[in-house]
Amino acid sequence: MGSHVAIGVFDGVHAGHRAVLASAVAAARPAREEVVALTFEPHPSRLLRPDRPVPLILNRQQKDARLAEAGAHRVVHQPFDAAHREIRAGDYVAWLLARFPGLRSLHVGDNFRYGQGREGDALRLAEEARAAGLAVGIVPPVRVDAEVTSSSRIREALLAGEIAKANAMLVRPYEAEGTVEAGRQIGRTLGFPTLNLRWQPELIPAHGVYAAEVVTPAGVAEPAVANWGLRPTVESSPAEPLLEAHLLRPSGPAPVPGDAIRVRWLSWIRPERRFGDVTELRAQIGEDSAEAARRLGLA
Repeated sequence: MGSHVAIGVFDGVHAGHRAVLASAVAAARPAREEVVALTFEPHPSRLLRPDRPVPLILNRQQKDARLAEAGAHRVVHQPFDAAHREIRAGDYVAWLLARFPGLRSLHVGDNFRYGQGREGDALRLAEEARAAGLAVGIVPPVRVDAEVTSSSRIREALLAGEIAKANAMLVRPYEAEGTVEAGRQIGRTLGFPTLNLRWQPELIPAHGVYAAEVVTPAGVAEPAVANWGLRPTVESSPAEPLLEAHLLRPSGPAPVPGDAIRVRWLSWIRPERRFGDVTELRAQIGEDSAEAARRLGLA
């Protein structure tokens, strides 16, 4: 079977990445051939600048799921190591032909760079690939709200708490995923029981309160208010970040410790802050819950 390969790091699998996949899907469709997403692991920055590597938006499982959703039949995680880094741009098409027997076409964004010292660009790849009998799709940038979509802009938005902006570029909502842990029941004593997720992403989004959805093990998206942060009002010593989600109007039994859930971040409400006592905290949680309900169309 012939293969049509979309190439990129694809962190976030954002609107621009999806356009590259769509180009490969369109090329593969007439003959019902295979769409392959060629990505790199670890992120090239870990080798090229190990003192300041890029923090990833998505983990490998999330990225693979979103690439499949965008049309990839297969995801290839090419090790980005010293040997791969040393491939000369002039040898890259030959490497791809050897790596993917039956290769029919290549698809990249117009800012794609490759080869030793990043000496190759999309135009050179197109010229050399076409000389080898391959079709090439060079995909222009995708703009969202007049801004070019990029992984770096999504990272900036997440760090600033601009979740609506990040989600618009990501196409699907930003998500945390993990296993529910038993907590200290502080939320329950305040009248707002929470699902606790000890979540450790590479990229640390802004601490704060968000309107959200919790996707249960049954696949039901329950509206929720979520707090991501250090809980300064109830912690007397430095704590690890914790994601806590309170279901606003559960349609069935709540997940229990040990259940795998996903939390979709939909709207920023406020930054995390310290309150004078738990009475103030309880009142603020009530306000946050009401605001989340309003934003999620429940009120």
